[in-house]
Amino acid sequence: MKKLLWVFCLYIFCLCGCQSSEVNGKEDFMLLAGPLTKQVVRSSDRSINDAFDCSHPVPPGSKQYFEYLQSRGVTHFKVPLSWAQLLPTGHPSQPQQAVVRCYQTLLKQLLEAGLQPLVILHGWTVPESLQSRYGGWESQELAQMFQQYAEFAFQEFAALAHSWVTLDGVWHDGQPAHAPSFLQNILQLNKNIYQMYHQHFPDKGRRLSIGLRATGMTSLSHIKDLTAMDFLSVHIEYNCVISSNFENELRRIQMSIGNLPILLYKMTAHDCSQSNYQVLGNFLNVLMDNGLNIVGCDMKDVLGKLDMEDALVKMTGLRNSYQTVWDKFKSQTTAERDLFLQESFPSGFQWATSSVSFKVEGGWSEGGKGETIWDRFGHEGLAFDNQTADLACDSYRKVDYDVYLLRGLQVNTYQFSISWARIFPTGYRQSQSEKGAQYYDQLINALIASGIQPIVTLYHWDLPQALQNYGGWTNASIVEAFKDYADFCFSRFGDRVKIWNTFNSPWVVSHAGYGTGVHAPGVKDYVESSYQVTHNILKSHAEAWHVYNDNYRKTQGGKVGIALNSDWAEPSDPAKPEDVAAADRYLQFMLGWFAHPIFVDGDYPAILKDQVEQKKTTCPDSVPAKLPVFTPTESQRILGTADFFGLNHYTSRLVSNSNGGCTPGPDGVGDFHATVDPTWSSTASDWIYPVPWGLRRLLNYISTEYLNVNKVPIYITGNGMPTDYSVDSLIDTSRMDYMRSYINEALKATLTDGVDVQRFTVQSLMDGFEANQGYSQRFGLHYVNFEDADRPRTPKQSAYLYAEVIEQNGFSSQKSKTFKAAERPLTRRLAALPPSEVPSQAKVVWEKFSSQSNFLRKMYHYGTFPEGFSWGISSSAYQIEGGWNADGKGPSIWDTFTQTTDTIPDNANGNVACDSYNRLNEDLYMLRALRVKSYRFSLSWSRIFPDGTRKSLNQKGVDYYNRLIDGLIAYNIEPMVTLYHWDLPEALQKVTGWDNAEMIDIFNDYCDFCFATFGDRVKFWITINQPQTIAWSGYGLGNMPPNFKAPGYGPYIVAHNLIKAHAKAYHTYDDKYRQSQGGLISIALNADWAEPKDVSVRREVVAADRAMQFQLGWFAHPIFKNGDYPDALKWQVGNKSEIQGFPQSRLPSFTEEEKNFIKGTADVFCVNHYTTKIVSHITARLSPESYEYDWDFKEEEENDSPTTAIPNQKVVAWGLRRLLNWIKEEYGDPEIYITENGVATEAQTTWDDSARVFFYKAYIDEALKAYELDGVTVKGYTATSLMDSFEWLNGYKVGFGLHHVDFSNPNRSRTPKYSAHFYYNIIKDNGFPLPDDEKVLYGHFRDDFIWSTATASYQIEGGWRADGKGLSIWDKFAHTPLRISNDDIGDIACDSYNKVEEDVAILKQLKVTHYRFSISWSRVLPDGTTNYINEAGLNYYHRLVDALIAANIQPHVTLYHWDLPQALQDIGGWENDTIVTKFRDYADFIFDRLGHKVKFWITINEPYNVAMIGHGYGVGAPGISFRPGTLPYIVGHNLLKAHAEAWHIYNDKYRAKQNGIISITINSDWSEPRNPYKQEDYDAAIRAIQFYIGWFAHPVYNGDYNDIMKTVIRERSLAAGLSKSRLPEFTPEEVKRIKGTYDYFGFNYYTTVLTFPVDYKNLQHYDGDKGAGSTVDLTWLDSGSGWLKVTPFGFRRILNFIKEEYGNPPIIVTENGISERGTVDLNDIHRSHYYEKYINQALKAYLLDGVDIRGYTAWSLMDNFEWAKGFSERFGFFYVNHSDPNISRVAKKSVSDYSKIITCNGFPHPASGHECLNPVEGTATPPITDNNATVRFLGMELSIRNAETGLNVTFALLIVAVFGAVCASFCFFKPKNQICKSGKTF
Repeated sequence: MKKLLWVFCLYIFCLCGCQSSEVNGKEDFMLLAGPLTKQVVRSSDRSINDAFDCSHPVPPGSKQYFEYLQSRGVTHFKVPLSWAQLLPTGHPSQPQQAVVRCYQTLLKQLLEAGLQPLVILHGWTVPESLQSRYGGWESQELAQMFQQYAEFAFQEFAALAHSWVTLDGVWHDGQPAHAPSFLQNILQLNKNIYQMYHQHFPDKGRRLSIGLRATGMTSLSHIKDLTAMDFLSVHIEYNCVISSNFENELRRIQMSIGNLPILLYKMTAHDCSQSNYQVLGNFLNVLMDNGLNIVGCDMKDVLGKLDMEDALVKMTGLRNSYQTVWDKFKSQTTAERDLFLQESFPSGFQWATSSVSFKVEGGWSEGGKGETIWDRFGHEGLAFDNQTADLACDSYRKVDYDVYLLRGLQVNTYQFSISWARIFPTGYRQSQSEKGAQYYDQLINALIASGIQPIVTLYHWDLPQALQNYGGWTNASIVEAFKDYADFCFSRFGDRVKIWNTFNSPWVVSHAGYGTGVHAPGVKDYVESSYQVTHNILKSHAEAWHVYNDNYRKTQGGKVGIALNSDWAEPSDPAKPEDVAAADRYLQFMLGWFAHPIFVDGDYPAILKDQVEQKKTTCPDSVPAKLPVFTPTESQRILGTADFFGLNHYTSRLVSNSNGGCTPGPDGVGDFHATVDPTWSSTASDWIYPVPWGLRRLLNYISTEYLNVNKVPIYITGNGMPTDYSVDSLIDTSRMDYMRSYINEALKATLTDGVDVQRFTVQSLMDGFEANQGYSQRFGLHYVNFEDADRPRTPKQSAYLYAEVIEQNGFSSQKSKTFKAAERPLTRRLAALPPSEVPSQAKVVWEKFSSQSNFLRKMYHYGTFPEGFSWGISSSAYQIEGGWNADGKGPSIWDTFTQTTDTIPDNANGNVACDSYNRLNEDLYMLRALRVKSYRFSLSWSRIFPDGTRKSLNQKGVDYYNRLIDGLIAYNIEPMVTLYHWDLPEALQKVTGWDNAEMIDIFNDYCDFCFATFGDRVKFWITINQPQTIAWSGYGLGNMPPNFKAPGYGPYIVAHNLIKAHAKAYHTYDDKYRQSQGGLISIALNADWAEPKDVSVRREVVAADRAMQFQLGWFAHPIFKNGDYPDALKWQVGNKSEIQGFPQSRLPSFTEEEKNFIKGTADVFCVNHYTTKIVSHITARLSPESYEYDWDFKEEEENDSPTTAIPNQKVVAWGLRRLLNWIKEEYGDPEIYITENGVATEAQTTWDDSARVFFYKAYIDEALKAYELDGVTVKGYTATSLMDSFEWLNGYKVGFGLHHVDFSNPNRSRTPKYSAHFYYNIIKDNGFPLPDDEKVLYGHFRDDFIWSTATASYQIEGGWRADGKGLSIWDKFAHTPLRISNDDIGDIACDSYNKVEEDVAILKQLKVTHYRFSISWSRVLPDGTTNYINEAGLNYYHRLVDALIAANIQPHVTLYHWDLPQALQDIGGWENDTIVTKFRDYADFIFDRLGHKVKFWITINEPYNVAMIGHGYGVGAPGISFRPGTLPYIVGHNLLKAHAEAWHIYNDKYRAKQNGIISITINSDWSEPRNPYKQEDYDAAIRAIQFYIGWFAHPVYNGDYNDIMKTVIRERSLAAGLSKSRLPEFTPEEVKRIKGTYDYFGFNYYTTVLTFPVDYKNLQHYDGDKGAGSTVDLTWLDSGSGWLKVTPFGFRRILNFIKEEYGNPPIIVTENGISERGTVDLNDIHRSHYYEKYINQALKAYLLDGVDIRGYTAWSLMDNFEWAKGFSERFGFFYVNHSDPNISRVAKKSVSDYSKIITCNGFPHPASGHECLNPVEGTATPPITDNNATVRFLGMELSIRNAETGLNVTFALLIVAVFGAVCASFCFFKPKNQICKSGKTF
């Protein structure tokens, strides 16, 4: 219907006049539109519109429609509710919630558009169930149900609507209007509802009405009295021909209702023509009649029956987002466009960087992870250069490495993705991998601990391959799978993750993954698959959003959105409207494809749909696109499912209109062509061209197009560019320009345009695997070296730039900031102390510690340092700064020395060093990342005063230190400033130097300036670093500047001046600055620990004390005690000087005034410590005179400690604890700061510095012991050093740094080492909190748990030729020279062959339930065959078994424990496969003879040792080592077959009647990666395990050799030119026969090793095959065996490995124990400790991990013959006294401890009161001697036996002497007494 001109005029009149005025002084005029209609059914001649009833979602475009109406002047909109849809059953308790939500959404949209809803409760159908039950409106029951419905509607919607109509159109429900019951019910019902409404909602402004037809009111002359209303809604008609009827009808209605307002709810005009202006005037006069109270009118006809679809068409012409944005920016000049905005982002802006799981994690099959489509893509060679993401950046192992980088960048958020296949390997919940979830737990927790908010992307392209096998994203079932995956992630991580991206760049998935196929999964189908993928991704996103919204939002309070990627599109020709339209289409096809359904209307953009439809018409035979259709329900579910708009943007395109024809893909279907401007710069990607201004325009477009109504923030979730792999990646200037300009465009959009941008994310944190481009493109802020297995990460220059932008929160010019450091008030002044004695009272330290056993000395201590402990890192000026002559700096003595000497390796110097003078931000980056509390650095005197004096002040040097200090304080790092660290200005050296007293005042003036200039922020000062080094090396040895060689005088004179210079500086600070600045000041003294060579010899202790005084006391004694040198020093130098003929001591003396001035001039004690020396007394030479010869002691290295890269600087951690105790005792318990401590490694040790990690782990723990156990006041620890630097006389040949510096690179790139991450964790934990591994678990083993101990025949039996026993290979081996330590043999051993009763007695004492022993094959079958049976030998075992059973101890018999009959060895032994049959026969014989009494059998003990130790390394019998690449495998092959045959013979022939169990015992160490951050080390550990335990366990428990062994050995064999693998193959029959030959898993375990890869090149050897080396942790406790370290944690881990790898078989631990060597000590606390810790780990495995452990066997019952070590290593509970002819057994302390564990069956809680915990009185043990042990006797090292003889002789002589003395006395006193009695005198 066309608009009539007069109606339009009426509309304008009402709009301009009525709307803004009060009609009749009451209500604002209501201009009504609506309601919405259902889908329009159009035909050629008519259309049918039904009112929208929420049976479908709110129609797309409704928001825009409402906005359009509001812009045309409409104020109110009709919203008829559907009773039937809301309450299908009629009952308010059973609503359709979807319909309720739909209406609520509709009402909210109206309000947001500025329209007020007019809600109609009922206008059409009654619910069918009610109508069928109650009939029509004459029914009271129906009226009651309607009243309930009205109450329900008010509850749900009244908050959103203030104007209501109760009933409208009920006259059309089939009831005559005049029916009395009908009218009465209707009006009464309305009245009831009116009263209820106003009672519940009394607030002003609420109105309720009833709707009536004007023609039906003739019978209702007094309607006002019949019901209640706030206004009357009237349906009325207007006839232009008879306009008077309209006025009369209104007056009649007004009279019937009194003065109530009238709303012309619905008005229909008839018979009106466009030229009827007079009639128009009449109508307006009626509306303005003061006698009528009209409050509003219907605008439906006025607006020309405009429906929503028509409105949107009109709106498109009125409002096009692209055109709006383009118009805004198209006229910008280049200068305007590129103007740089020097401002900051709003406070709280989020700065982020990102990574992607498959690009960085690696660990592609670790922890049960499933294969992803990118794994498959890479393995099929589809990525660049056949590269894969198998290892990538190794982030799976390097959480700490990655978070370190984030701390350095100082980002506050980190966006990363979760690998779906790592969580759900098959894509479904039932395959969940706990290890995968734990990895993300670890990452999230690490981020939060560092103050970084995790932002998690659920899907970033790496679909589980298992899902792709069923179609992947094209299969609709994936929606439910993704929903469940998202639900798991929300529930598992949502307590800590508050921002979620469901998908990242889904357009890439659809376009590249399923369209062009250049990405995984490589599907090329842009016609159908690509669109179907988008369809399913959108539905998956929506479902995930709803899962979070419904189940988690309330409790977790997070946000869920989606990160969409989009270019910006500009028209190729801005003058062509068709190109502008094409650019718009480009964005709709890229961004709108996903954004429009989510943010606009739940459906694809109309432009996209229209283009697809057009192509269907134009391309009927080859449709280029098949676009799926959302159902109304799906659209409603998708719409609005984002709490933010995530945007990934990288580049822009120039777009022109084109005819795409029938070509699939966006260009073809969208009829556009995209290109780039040839003037735009390029990147390593042919896709990305830097066009920074495109970001600003795109942000404006998004804000206008998608966020105009739904105001959510924009997060820029990805922005970055790649550089080429071959380019110098550290100087990434192009990336810096890109970042700076793009971030600035985001800033303009935020500040200038008002776009709500709240985050910027730089892609990416580090270089990674860039999809199909592999590693050829680098997006990272950090360079990753993919050639190095350690995958080191090095910050690029862009990383430092980004950190600077973050620090400034944008680009505002630096405003002056005032930095203030926390004061360090002086808590106590050290009291003056008396001079030290000789030796000092601190000798108690040696008395306390030097007699410690190795066990007690090395026992690791867990605990933490006090709160506020100062964790620091150090450097010094000359070592790192470089810039030796930059900005006016003067030369120092080290500049002169290094530039003129050739004594430093490679003629190195510090001219550039680490270039810290120019790389301050890079140093601050490292310090931030480490999170140290303090940074100790030194000032370069000649940088501040180039000539050493104040008159030469260099302000630029001062500025550098100001920037450094301010930077530290900004990050809460305390500056610990050293005023002098050896680099004296050369100008001063030329005129004076430290040997001149004038230096004292010059130094003081320099210090005074520094205090005044920096002291407002520096609160910890160190005057001089290591004055002893300056004095001795600089002026004594002369090997350091200033290179004076005056060893007899120079050191003492220089030290004298240094002490006085320090004291003067101290007093200057104390007098002038302390009160105002509140800092501390001290001096850093170096000290090795001096350990006496023999603490029992007094002069050695005196020598050690003298060593301490000559090094540390030389300076500490004057400062911390009495102002004077220690007496030991004065006495020694004075005496030497006198002997040398000098008139006075070469040691200067202090005056009393100087002493008073010096003493107490340190607020705290600062000590630098590196190593320990073993000191012994000597008488040194007198000539030439020298400080060194004054010592009269000799220093030696500690033999048992590891070496370092610096000679004479061994790692002796225990010395630090003793040194700290010595300082406490000697200097009155001062507060101690360890100001240097570190270890040097060779320069080639770059990133993987495990030696440094072990160093810090050991040394810091010794400091912790001193603090917690000894009460030493340790206040801080400073690691040396921040980074590798110029190491003085060693140049750059060694490094102390926690960061590697590449000195070959002019940029001096800094890369964190393993030690940096280790040290960070120590700082974070404030020490070493007790780990879970070390915590005791209280509990019990199963009731029938086996408690056992073990021995082996050759080791204990002796009787090597007794009673017909044949020779074994160990008999021959032990009798072969040079095979056994000390030439020991097992001929007698422990003589157990003759001591059955004694052995059983000690077993009873031990309280074991079982006893494991082995049978000597050659004792029962001397030639190894059953041809001859030695009954006497067999009888020994009968006697032993019978005695055990009588003692209620079950025998556990090993058939073979290495002692093969020599007769069999003579025919090839285990190499000859006939051994299999012979072993079977031997086993058959033993089962037959002993099986009725023995129920526990082991076929073979430790086949690995038989094969490898005996036939590979050759250090065990039979001693073969010449075929290590083949023979061990052959022997192992036969051992397995022999075991299987023995098992089968027992199983088939004896099991049924003997009811025993039988298995094989396999031994293995546990292997840990040496570097836990390195996948390569994990791989080595896995190989080591599979080549050890897996060699024999896999065939028995899983069948055949493991794949690792088979693959590696075959490949290495073929590579060496062999025709086949050196590893023999089992036939299928053999595999079947071996598999399953066990009843339990017999397992021997002792220790753990740290494993790393070793490339043995082409060496055909077992070790070469294994490809793994091993080492140990420096802090692990030792044993008597070099290979055995105490590592309880490994026990639990390997038990779990057995459980997981071999199906959780029953496990009996058949050996576990520890040895000792040397002096015999029955108080074997180390063994008790070992068993307690190891057995508790077994308990944890049982109770916590579900390992099926059935028994435990301790090795060994008694000390015995330990194979090649003879009797030197002792494992026994019972000491065997070989010096006693009876070879007696004596219980050690561990016997009672083990028996207690057995009695308790585990570890009951101490508070449980378990009876097993009651102490048992012990028995005295006889004295012990051992021929192998030694003791010191009368200054000689003697064996115990010889010492005993000597003692006996000495004692006898003493008796004789005493007897002689008594006799002599008797002879003397007897005459004397007689004389006295006689009264005679002399």
